[in-house]
Amino acid sequence: MQPPLIVRLRGVCLVIGVLCVALLGSWFAPQARADGAAAGGDLTVAQSLGARELTVVVRRAEAGPLRVEVVTHVGTAAGTLAVSAVPVDLGGETSTGTVELGDRPGIYAATLRVDHAGPWELTVSDGERTARIPFLVAARVVTPWERAAYGGFFAAGALLLVALGTALLSKRGWPTLIPVAALIAAVTVGTTGAVLSGHAPQPRPAGSLLDPTSGNIGDPYPERGLPLTTNYSRPPVNLTVRGQTEAGKPPEVALSLTDSATGRPVDDLLVNDDALLHLMVVSPSGRLWHRHPVRVSPGEYRVSLGLGESGDYAVAAEIARRGGGVQLLRSALRITARTDSGAADPTGSAPGGATVTVTEAVSGEPTTLTATFGGAADLQPWLGMVGHLIAVGPLPEGAPAGTAAATVPIWAHAHAMAPLPALGAQPPDESVAAFGPNVAFTFTFPLPGRYLVWAQAERGYSVMTVPATVDVRAGVPQ
Repeated sequence: MQPPLIVRLRGVCLVIGVLCVALLGSWFAPQARADGAAAGGDLTVAQSLGARELTVVVRRAEAGPLRVEVVTHVGTAAGTLAVSAVPVDLGGETSTGTVELGDRPGIYAATLRVDHAGPWELTVSDGERTARIPFLVAARVVTPWERAAYGGFFAAGALLLVALGTALLSKRGWPTLIPVAALIAAVTVGTTGAVLSGHAPQPRPAGSLLDPTSGNIGDPYPERGLPLTTNYSRPPVNLTVRGQTEAGKPPEVALSLTDSATGRPVDDLLVNDDALLHLMVVSPSGRLWHRHPVRVSPGEYRVSLGLGESGDYAVAAEIARRGGGVQLLRSALRITARTDSGAADPTGSAPGGATVTVTEAVSGEPTTLTATFGGAADLQPWLGMVGHLIAVGPLPEGAPAGTAAATVPIWAHAHAMAPLPALGAQPPDESVAAFGPNVAFTFTFPLPGRYLVWAQAERGYSVMTVPATVDVRAGVPQ
């Protein structure tokens, strides 16, 4: 008959084996991504700062060093930009720096510092204008099942030592059963938590529904204390557009966003397709501007446009409001005198030979529009997409394009997507030139008639625009 100590040690070894199997199972289970690319990922925001069309990139905003990159495009003047990271809702230190823009388009960087998680504001100034870009510094989000996994395995490790000590020191067998039973319970909790962390729904990104604060940004479910009947959607936004002239400054277009219910400034916009606000303007002769006004204060945006024609300009603004989804706001702007700012248009014409071809366009049926920009497969993503398509119509006969575009029923902004990146990886940015030269769009024209369309893509840090018209015939009634 074997000594009782040997029997107890064998029992403990069996428990260790069970623990190892459980740990291996949890190791090979799908891993949680509660703090994946959405939390602490790169933030890219297009900004039309005066005559400069910039892309501002905040690299993985987490507490500590903060790398800020500014992408310039063809026609952007060299100079110095002052950048600052300013805390919004808690005491903290403002970090300042400069970005020296060179003569060549490309990427220029500075390093700032943020000292806590929560909402911040990045200011970018050229000495005359200051853009204020809201961004979030991510916190480590730990879900309840992750806590269970970590806590269960930590307790199992501690109880394993207790079980070994009890088996060696106790003269009776039953005291060893107590830490062993607790160890098995801890392993069960840890294994369950590990399995759930790989398969349970992940938390929503911070600030997607509720206004983020430094207190709730680390909470995986900040809305759980609200009533179940809470409606997260917010009222539509009212857009006011007006020309603005200040002494010593180029003319600008001012946009005011107000809440349609309260009349208060709207300051809860989310970055949508790499911009807080996409502004599309069509001149009386049919010229398109696709710009990205800078936020100068809550609900107030400014942009410089070379509006050289008198007449009515059609204006559309695409935004995404927190908890309210994407909205397309439309307005008009009348110019009665020349207000050309002299600013270079960063979204210029396409090279010779660029065309837009269309399959037979029938209302109510998907249509493929292919923009060919010529050259090699070296197009760069712009605003997170390989290509952009803007369609306006159907146009009434004989009316100027700008006047017609302000009243037509259809405004559309479609995209040609880049290939999806690997899980957890960042999508390709403007430093990647590997797409095209043919860019295909799929769009369904809901009404018959003639449409104005513009296809846009980027090559060599230059945004190209190809205009075209599309005649859509009536489909068969359903």
